[in-house]
Amino acid sequence: MFFFLFQSFLTFTADNRITSMAILRFRVYWEDDDQTYRDIEIKGEQTFMDFHQCIVKAFEFDGKHPASFYESNDKWTYGREFNSEVLLNKKDAPALSMVKTPVAALVSNPSQKFIYVYDPVKKWTFLVELTGVTKEETFKRVYPFISRREGIAPAQYGVKGVNPNKLIEIEEKYDLGAADMEDGFGALDENGAEETSSGSESDF
Repeated sequence: MFFFLFQSFLTFTADNRITSMAILRFRVYWEDDDQTYRDIEIKGEQTFMDFHQCIVKAFEFDGKHPASFYESNDKWTYGREFNSEVLLNKKDAPALSMVKTPVAALVSNPSQKFIYVYDPVKKWTFLVELTGVTKEETFKRVYPFISRREGIAPAQYGVKGVNPNKLIEIEEKYDLGAADMEDGFGALDENGAEETSSGSESDF
C-alpha cells in the first residue's frame, strides 16, 4: 500500500491531478458479478474513447452501440457523463465528449471511480476503479492494454458458450464420452428411465 501511495504521489501534480504521462491501471467489474473483471492499463493522455474501445474488446462486445462513462464517488453515485456520441465539449451540455477528454483530466485521487454503461437499451453496467499509477511504460506494450481477465464475459446476444471446465465436470459426473457429448443426453421415457436406442423390442 505504501509503495502504491508513493508512486501516486510522484505522478500527481500540485493541484492533485494525474500527470498526462502516467500509466493508470483500472479494474473494470461487471456490476452483476464482481468476480468477472478485467484489468486495463491506459496512458493518462489517452482519451475516454480509447478506454471505452478497450473495455468493449475486453468483454467481447461488438462495439456497435453508444456508451457512457460517469464520474462516481465511493458509493457508486452517477455523476457527470461522458458519452461516445458527443464530439465536442460544450458548456452546460447534458454530456461531454469521450473523444475530447483525456482520462488523466478526471483522475484526482488514488481511488478514483467511474461507472461505465454500454448500450443504453440493454444498459450493461460496469464499475471502474483505479488500482494503480506508475510513471514507467512497459517496453513495446501498446496501450490501452488488457493485463488480466477473470470470469466469463456476459453474453451480449443469446447465451455464452459453456465453460470448458463445466463440460469436463458433466462428462465425469455422467461418465460421458466425446460422442455422447455431441449427441446430447438420452431421452427419458414416461417413468424417467433413459430410453435405449436399440432397434429390437424387449422380450419381456
